[in-house]
Amino acid sequence: MGMTLPAGLDPDLLRAFTYIAEEGSFTRAAQRVGRTQSAVSMQVQRLETLLGQRLLSRGKGGSVQLTPHGQFLLQRARELLALNDEIWTSFRAPTVEGTVRLGTPDDYALRYLPQILKRFADSYPAVQVDVLCLPSIDLLQRLREGELDLTLCSEGTTASADRLAMPLWRGPLTWITSTMHAPHRLDPLPVALAGEHCAWAKAALSALDGMGRRYRVAYRSATQLGTHAPVLAGLAVTVSTISWLPEGLRPLRPEEGMPALPEFGILLLRNPDARQPVTDALASYIAETFQNETLRDRVAA
Repeated sequence: MGMTLPAGLDPDLLRAFTYIAEEGSFTRAAQRVGRTQSAVSMQVQRLETLLGQRLLSRGKGGSVQLTPHGQFLLQRARELLALNDEIWTSFRAPTVEGTVRLGTPDDYALRYLPQILKRFADSYPAVQVDVLCLPSIDLLQRLREGELDLTLCSEGTTASADRLAMPLWRGPLTWITSTMHAPHRLDPLPVALAGEHCAWAKAALSALDGMGRRYRVAYRSATQLGTHAPVLAGLAVTVSTISWLPEGLRPLRPEEGMPALPEFGILLLRNPDARQPVTDALASYIAETFQNETLRDRVAA
C-alpha cells in the first residue's frame, strides 16, 4: 500500500508550512506560492488547528523558527507532498517515452543521481535513461559530438560552456584530509588531484602557489572520487565540496593553515539537437532536485 495523505490534511496547507520552514520567512514563502502573506499565515493557522499543536514561532527580527512539533512534521510533509506531486504528474502529464542520454562526473552521480533517477522513473516509466560517468571535460566533448543529450559538469571546465549552461548549485571548495591521519602537516604537502584539466585541481595548485606552500602532486586520478583513496589512507590531502564526503574524511578548518579556495558551481548543459520532450522532462527533474537540496542545506544550517 502506498502512502496517502491523512484525512483533513490539505496538501496546500502542508506546502505553505514547508515553504515557510525552508525560507524562514512568511513573506518569501508567500512569494513562492503566489499568495499574500496574510493568506499564507492563515493556512498555517488552519494546519495548527487541525493538528492541535504549535508548529512555528517567530524569533528576533521577524525570523521564523520550527517548534519541536514543526520539526517532526517538516520531513514527513515533504515526503507526502513529493508523493502527491508524483501522482498528479503521472496522471495529468502527457505520455513521455524514449531514451535520454545523461552525463555526470562520478562524485555528482553518487550524491544526487539516485534520487533524480528514482523520482523520474516513477513519473516517466516509459523513458529509459542511459548514464555515462566521466570527468567534466570528457563529458563536454561527448556532448559536442552528439553522444549525450544532457550533462552535468563543473563550472570553469570551459568558459564558453559556462555561458550556455544552467547553474544548478554553487558553493565553496574545501581542503579534505583524513579523520585518522594528518597529511596536511607534512612538508612538502602531498596532494591527490583529479586530471590536469580538472578546474578543482587547477584551483588547488594556484592557491598553494599563491601561499608559497611547498607541495608535491603525490596522486593523480581520472576521477574526483579516485582521489579519496590516498586521503583515506592518510597519504595526501585533496579538495572537494563538502555536501557529500565518505566516512573517514573531514574538511580542514581555516585555522589549520591551508590557503583559501574559490567557490565553484555545478552546471547543466543541453545538446541543442536533443530529442524533446524527454530531455526537457529530465532536465526539469534535475533542476528541481538541486533546488530542493539547496533549500534543505539552508534549513539545516
